Amino acid sequence: MLQSQANWKFTYNDSDEGIDFTEEFSLAPLTERLLFQRGIVSKEQVKKFLHPSLEDLHDPTLMNDISKAGERVHQAIADGEKILVFGDYDADGVSSTAVMLEALRELGADCTFYIPNRFTEGYGPNGQAFRKAKTEGVNLIITVDTGIAAVEEAEIAKEIGLDLIITDHHEVQDQLPDALAIVHPKCSTDYPFQELAGVGVAFKFAQQLLGYFPKQLLDLAVIGTIADLVPLVNENRVLAKFGLKAISQSNRPGIKALKKVCNIEGDITEEHIGFFIGPRINAVGRLQDADMAVDLLLTQDGAEAEELAGFIQELNQERQKIVADIAKEAEALVEAGDTGEHVIVAAKEGWNEGVLGIVASKLVRKYDRPAIVLSINADKNQAKGSARSIDAFDLFNNCMEIRETFTHFGGHAQAAGMTLPVENLPALRNLLNDAAANKLTEEDYKQSLTIDSTVDIEELDVSIIKEVNKLAPFGMSNPKPLFHVQAKPAEIRLIGSQQNHLKFSFQGEQKKLDGIAFGMGELYSKISPRSVIDVIGELEINEWNGKQKVQLMVKDLAVHAWQLFDYRGSRHLSKQIPLELFQESLAVCFHEESIKQRIPAEVNPSLYSEDKLSRWEQENIESLILLDLPERLGDLEQLLSRLKPGKIFACFYEKDGRFLEVLPSREDFKWFYAMVLKRKQFDMNTELDMLAKHKGWKPEKIKFISQVFFELEFVKIEDGLLKTNPNPAKKDLTEAPAYQKMQNRLEIEKKLYYSSYDELKAWFDPFMEKSGSPKEEVSHGL
Repeated sequence: MLQSQANWKFTYNDSDEGIDFTEEFSLAPLTERLLFQRGIVSKEQVKKFLHPSLEDLHDPTLMNDISKAGERVHQAIADGEKILVFGDYDADGVSSTAVMLEALRELGADCTFYIPNRFTEGYGPNGQAFRKAKTEGVNLIITVDTGIAAVEEAEIAKEIGLDLIITDHHEVQDQLPDALAIVHPKCSTDYPFQELAGVGVAFKFAQQLLGYFPKQLLDLAVIGTIADLVPLVNENRVLAKFGLKAISQSNRPGIKALKKVCNIEGDITEEHIGFFIGPRINAVGRLQDADMAVDLLLTQDGAEAEELAGFIQELNQERQKIVADIAKEAEALVEAGDTGEHVIVAAKEGWNEGVLGIVASKLVRKYDRPAIVLSINADKNQAKGSARSIDAFDLFNNCMEIRETFTHFGGHAQAAGMTLPVENLPALRNLLNDAAANKLTEEDYKQSLTIDSTVDIEELDVSIIKEVNKLAPFGMSNPKPLFHVQAKPAEIRLIGSQQNHLKFSFQGEQKKLDGIAFGMGELYSKISPRSVIDVIGELEINEWNGKQKVQLMVKDLAVHAWQLFDYRGSRHLSKQIPLELFQESLAVCFHEESIKQRIPAEVNPSLYSEDKLSRWEQENIESLILLDLPERLGDLEQLLSRLKPGKIFACFYEKDGRFLEVLPSREDFKWFYAMVLKRKQFDMNTELDMLAKHKGWKPEKIKFISQVFFELEFVKIEDGLLKTNPNPAKKDLTEAPAYQKMQNRLEIEKKLYYSSYDELKAWFDPFMEKSGSPKEEVSHGL
């Protein structure tokens, strides 16, 4: 057995065949099943999903207040009023700001932008910035990717004579700001899609202002749409699909410079934005003012773009180091038990506020708990930071239930930002931990992997994977498909400079599938090379030296049957079984004289006994290390049937090989007895070696035969001198205890020591009944 790290959720059963679109779309059955599981069941839905069109986008005028907002902007342009675009410092906010500025500049507006400093101003609009803008001649402020929670700031804007247009996509709170206009999908009952990113809303407003569809802004819109992790369905899928084409062909100097520092060649994918471009744009606002990121996206100067991109690259590297340092300190707090059992609330003075969301994400992945990470500012007596959550715990709703704890709060179900007085930290920790304890089960804390299909190695080829990739771009609500493969690996080995990754080679009847499991090297010693493994992963095309082949990127794995590790005859167990595995396993000896020098000094094997067996049975032993052969098979049978461990390490070792021989034949016994009868006696002290040489026997064999005859009272032995009894009773050889012991020992060795791997496993199997694999569950319609 080897438990998976995550909960596996199979979204299908064996009857899920999807709908046959073969004639119209020429799709493989696997692709049809994937579409079916995404709720795409009609020909029209398939067409829109696989071949999205810009015509699938909704009319911007359906959005609440957008016409009113557009009229005000056009009036401001006509009257020469100064317009301020108020953005946010993440990739969505930066790209939203760039989209809005380009649209306004095209219309001839007198406009500029303002993004608050994360450290001195915090998230969202603030009164001080509004007042400053007013003194600089601004009459109209347009927020992008922010503002829906700015109730007080909207009042300030009215007070000082500023018109405020809010465009945002974040969760709507109890009270809406009193603004001139609020352009927000979730405030628009007539708008068909409510999950646009901030840049998606800005793009819609830009379309409304320009009076036509602004294709030239798609390369900017795709950045925030993908980086902000909004659901990539409906309009977001269209914007992402066409945006990726646009950004791949973009002539913007800033985009070209970003591709260069990210080492991106060819077409840009959603993964390029999510893992390379987005994080670098985010890094600017995390460490300083985000203005530089906006400048990079909008500059028309190639040299300036190169310089800005280089500086942003350096900031990203600095950000990575800061994240690593803070994560290490936060983990130390968690390990010390100072952060809460069910929800992690880690706070410390001096932590960089800009990277705390990343640190929180790391804590969630490591500990499978919601995590809030806060930086304490002693001078202001406040704690400020970010939170990330697990699927089962809605951060927004749970935090809104204790809204009075915070000075400022906003966000989504899985991510949020907050500020609170330092003295409220204990209350925050206690309230959220109580909420999680009452609402969540132990299974809720495990990461969930939603599996799209079980696949057979024989059905996989490069063309199938290319077809599956037509479902891209992948993201929220359209995740990259996860596949379940069940196979016995032909090879498992450690790879990487630190030997911390696993490489598998699974052999089907005719095809081979390679698999890579990054960061799972510690599982190497816990997977028997002969076990059937259930693997969950993403299927990709690996190209090497011009050859393409299918590769499985492993996300999780499990072994659902018990495992046998065959180390029989090994003299160096410590090289094969890590100390950690020794320490978390039960190492059992059946004999006190077992050779302890074969195992690490830190390991103290337990001597088998009935009393200990009862205690072990209550400990739910997962791994059992058998260090020697039992005296009786029944002892081992009882041990196995009562413990039923998930892993057995058979480490039997016979140092001198004294039981390699078979029992002496009856002819051997007859010959020896006849020889003694004829000679009247046999001196074991002086004649043993000569007889052994004459017969080609080992001395131990002669001693054994002599002992059997002695126990049957056929002979007497005094001081090594063997003489026959004159009238022995008739007895069978099997009545001698020594003969029985040898017979039993040879039977034990035959079954447990000299058997093949398959024979040994077959002997163990009846005592090791365990539950089956996930595929068996799938067949029952999970």
